[in-house]
Amino acid sequence: MLDLAIRGGTLLTEQGEFLADVGVEHDRIAAIAQPGALPAARKTLEVEGCFVLPGIIDIHFHVRAPGHPARGTFPTETRAAAAGGVTTVLEMPISVPCCATAEVLENRKALGEQQSYVNFGLYGAPGRLDRDQVLAMADAGACGFKIFTHALPKGREEEFLGLCIDRADEIYRALELVGETGRLVSCHAENEQLIQLFEGRIKSAGRIDPAGFVASRPPVVEALSVAELAAMCADLGTHVHIAHVSCAAALRQLQQGQAAGLPMTGETCPHYLFFTAADMDRHGPFAMIKPPLRSREDQDALWAGLLDGSLAAITTDHSPFTLAEKERGLPNIWQGAIGSPGVEALLPGVLTEALDGRLPLKSALRLLTSQPARLFHLYPERGTVQPGSIADLVVYDPRPTGSVDSSRWLTQARAIDRLYHGRRQRGAVRTTIVNGVIVYQEGQIVAEPGTGRFVRPARP
Repeated sequence: MLDLAIRGGTLLTEQGEFLADVGVEHDRIAAIAQPGALPAARKTLEVEGCFVLPGIIDIHFHVRAPGHPARGTFPTETRAAAAGGVTTVLEMPISVPCCATAEVLENRKALGEQQSYVNFGLYGAPGRLDRDQVLAMADAGACGFKIFTHALPKGREEEFLGLCIDRADEIYRALELVGETGRLVSCHAENEQLIQLFEGRIKSAGRIDPAGFVASRPPVVEALSVAELAAMCADLGTHVHIAHVSCAAALRQLQQGQAAGLPMTGETCPHYLFFTAADMDRHGPFAMIKPPLRSREDQDALWAGLLDGSLAAITTDHSPFTLAEKERGLPNIWQGAIGSPGVEALLPGVLTEALDGRLPLKSALRLLTSQPARLFHLYPERGTVQPGSIADLVVYDPRPTGSVDSSRWLTQARAIDRLYHGRRQRGAVRTTIVNGVIVYQEGQIVAEPGTGRFVRPARP
């Protein structure tokens, strides 16, 4: 007898969509059957009119644990992930202390295993250039590594020590070390010297307005860093993944590297796809993100990159902060915290665009599930619905229409959302299943912390 039967839905896959029932035993997909053909089950979900799809994999996520519980914790941010249909998050190494040693990684792993509602992986930070620690973090199961190609943010040195590298020789050495592990290195690509140039000009003019922040990081800041990383990638062969590509200029540099056959991939985020610098003018520090929101032309280029395959994933860069940290940017934009929440808007936002015809449903699924899983060697355990795969599943009802009400989000950072609140939305997450366990159903968390598991790459 099956443990769970999901009957009457339309199964969404990267190949297309078809009517099918899905059976679960323990934590695995046991069967995919014609409607009505599943054996008996201990529990049945009737989901007529709904989509059934693989659990979403968010490859760029910030919990903030354990150093800043006022911003977010494993329980608060992973329950938000479950509410958004996200069953696996890959957590960035910004923590106190920075996740730059195997000991810190193991401690964060233990905390997540106790507290997470969804599956989680952990990036390591290689910026201390300690070969033994980089190899040890890989052995401990780091999903990949992360660097920022700009200087340490003032006031947050402990969180970023080991992450930020702004000298070319040290960036090269970090890529060299990560190359030994066979994992990818996700790069926040912004050139420090150009940041100093442009930000210095803006600040010396006395500007404290939101548009000044955007002007302090023009597209060339990002594009030059991507070009430098491409040159190093060509020399070393390390898999370089460009985080949160925001503009056409950076995308062109990535595409040139790909055309040359380099192991380079990239991602973008819903905030770059849905919003522009005009939203920064409206919302000020609540729309302050690095790299900043861009132009409509940049936005169009990113959509084209998703459709032609040069961008491999849509991911959130979910970044919780407190209301007080954001309000410090009023009226002086330079005082505000940089980042925004968004994990509960990822799947509804992308599926709204797909249902509106902006991209095929099967392309949306690839960008949210199978391609992220392949990037981090989690496929086919995750990122797909097929017999033998882990039962990470989402039931999505495409019929409701309305707008985002972020005051009802489960993230601890819901008070700082200004971007998504009120945005038109088609459909809603009805049920989220993690490792065969129903975690979220009809607006409620119905499982216990610790349902999620630590995930590690299957290879190398």
